[in-house]
Amino acid sequence: MNQPESPHQIDPPPAQSVGTLIVRYGLGAVMVIAGIVLLIVSPAGLGFDGFALAVGGGLSVVLFNVLFRLGLSSEADRLEEERARDYFDEHGEWPEEPPRQGRVWTLPVGVVTYEQEQARLAARDAAARDAAARDGAARDTGAAARDAAARAA
Repeated sequence: MNQPESPHQIDPPPAQSVGTLIVRYGLGAVMVIAGIVLLIVSPAGLGFDGFALAVGGGLSVVLFNVLFRLGLSSEADRLEEERARDYFDEHGEWPEEPPRQGRVWTLPVGVVTYEQEQARLAARDAAARDAAARDGAARDTGAAARDAAARAA
């Protein structure tokens, strides 16, 4: 089924500039490095306090930016869900999802799966039954020929 284009078109996120990345993550990294330098330069009270202050602040800046980015990515999910609900309201059925790519397993040479092993065992058992049936038929044919020769004599 064809789905109409949605008025809520989701655009891919724009490419991030170097300046944005520096402000977003570099600022926190600089604060953490400054805290480590303070601890090395003055390991007494002021260095330890400065280390705790700078590392705590730097990690909070980085965490804030990571959580902000997660919030923006969930906005795209909400728009996609709204588009699917609009389609459901119009057509009375949920839109088809694009097929997911399954995993393609590649086993090392010489590895046999359970199914392959069961197929081998079944083929071996069938071959043994066929051989036994041929041997039994040959014995029966030989015995019948001996019986017929004994009756004729």
